[in-house]
Amino acid sequence: MKDSLNIAIAGATGYVGIELIKILLNHSKAKILYLCANKSAGKRISYFDKKISNKKLPKISKVENIDWKNLDIIFTALPDGEAQIISKKKPSHVKLIDLSADFRLKDPKIYKKWYGENHTNKKLIKKSLYAISEFSRKSLPKYNIISCPGCYPTSIQLPLIPILQNNMINTNNIIIDSKSGYSGAGKNLNKKFNFTKIYESVNAYKVGFHKHMAEIDQELSKVSKNKIEVSFTPHLMPVFRGILSTIYLEAKKNINAKKIYSFLKEFHKNNFFVKVAKYNTPIGTGDVINTNFCKISVCSSRKKNQVIIVSAIDNLIKGASGQAVQNMNISFNIKETMGLL
Repeated sequence: MKDSLNIAIAGATGYVGIELIKILLNHSKAKILYLCANKSAGKRISYFDKKISNKKLPKISKVENIDWKNLDIIFTALPDGEAQIISKKKPSHVKLIDLSADFRLKDPKIYKKWYGENHTNKKLIKKSLYAISEFSRKSLPKYNIISCPGCYPTSIQLPLIPILQNNMINTNNIIIDSKSGYSGAGKNLNKKFNFTKIYESVNAYKVGFHKHMAEIDQELSKVSKNKIEVSFTPHLMPVFRGILSTIYLEAKKNINAKKIYSFLKEFHKNNFFVKVAKYNTPIGTGDVINTNFCKISVCSSRKKNQVIIVSAIDNLIKGASGQAVQNMNISFNIKETMGLL
């Protein structure tokens, strides 16, 4: 284990980049050498968030100015496509931890279908690891490119992966209703959406065709060993942060909500950042805001074979920057919770 890790953050001025800086400033083994954002080169990060006043932080620079020699890690919190370019430039000793979709999908054809662009570094897709921390501990140290899952898929997979592995539900009718704070859309929210009174109402968007569906289908199909296509509808809430996913499932014969609750409680007992609430307990994003925790509630339904699972995370932390640091900690054999409490 190294005494300290030398780190660069590309995309430092976005919501996720800012959260990443805050977490790493609280991490005793992290040393930030570069903060990168092409349009803001020369500025101090405090210009974007006055709560960050650490004078030891470098001024913002361009990725092209990085001296890779002494670097251990580069975090990429950039628009889709940018990490593919950086992955070609970085030397092999530098670990890339990507928070975009660039290495999430294993089939380049599916990437093009959902993201509208050809993947420019197909060779490295197979050499990258899609990593939800709780499911990837053994593999993380072996990979040089770590792909962090999307925020919606993180909230969905933490409860679903274990019960799919245990063959407890029918896979042909998984319905997911997810709601996110508007920070999930990034700083250009008003350019992306033209909803009336966007900060005062709840809005469904990309109904039936959200990009994260490909990622969810891929990972759920992999563990179930059957092709799964979920029904998924995302919504924007008039709050800054947080995700609440409500998942409707059909239990298999002799399985019910109480059994799934007991199983998930046991499965996640050693996963520090996953908390399973008491059976049939209502939960909300307020339970997890500003933390790296995922809170899960398993609930019964008036329909005999239906199970309702509610999952809450902070989209900017467990859904992005926090999980990225958790993956870093595991990769370098550092205490998993370091910087995150």
